[in-house]
Amino acid sequence: MGRVTQRRKVHKFVLDGSDQALEFPVRFKEDVLAVEEPLEIRLGNLSFSVTMRTPGDDFDLVAGFLVSEGIVWEPTQLISERFCSGEDENGVQTFNVVDAQLRPDVVRPETGRNVYTSSSCGICGTDSIDAVRKSSHHSPADDPLRLPVEALAALPERLREAQAVFDKTGGVHAAGLFRIHDDGSTELLCLREDVGRHNAVDKVVGWALRAGMLPLRGTVLQVSGRASFELVQKAAMAGIPVLAAVSAPSSLAVELAEDAGITLAGFSRGYSLNVYAGRERIAAGSTGP
Repeated sequence: MGRVTQRRKVHKFVLDGSDQALEFPVRFKEDVLAVEEPLEIRLGNLSFSVTMRTPGDDFDLVAGFLVSEGIVWEPTQLISERFCSGEDENGVQTFNVVDAQLRPDVVRPETGRNVYTSSSCGICGTDSIDAVRKSSHHSPADDPLRLPVEALAALPERLREAQAVFDKTGGVHAAGLFRIHDDGSTELLCLREDVGRHNAVDKVVGWALRAGMLPLRGTVLQVSGRASFELVQKAAMAGIPVLAAVSAPSSLAVELAEDAGITLAGFSRGYSLNVYAGRERIAAGSTGP
């Protein structure tokens, strides 16, 4: 399998209070970087998409991507996944091509993505905004989940505590799937990290598909960055009723959350958060619903 991190030598400069580089120490040191490599996704040996990602949990990534694209929504629709042959200039297997075999009755897309998907964009190459507003087979709108605001606000810290790759590199996003129990306690079901925030979410959703857990009723998806449109769309396709982000949502993300019946929270910092859609799911403890 490909490496998740890579060591590189760097020059470290230390500045004084006047922003002038000190003559000493300027030294060599090793830094740990998150690896970013392309992954080609094939459907029955036909190229469908290329995404930039951090290697690891690639089968989860492909499965989640297919859920997000509306191609599959049940585990039996995805028969198998395998790495295809591929070597670098040194003859080492790259593990950068995954072929997904779909059940014969699954409708294949007529064409692949128009361009590759970067690690910062999860919807590049789609023909129009209407193509992204897919009808999900799992509806978050009728999910009866209610949760205390204190438990929701505590999730960023729980997520951060579990980010092993971020601890080493400081350069990856994370997505964590949580279940909040009736007593307010939280259970981390799955955490995935990646240079692309949309990839981290796809890895979580793909894990759930392969485990036969879709739709993800009664769960909360906590992400480390901002809540963009494509993250709300991915949550909707997986039937996730609550999406919380450490940073801000976009206007289109809020609009889609309202349309899909998803509770969307942003600026979740442990002591406060903003709820942009689906306020009815949040209980505020002693201050009332």
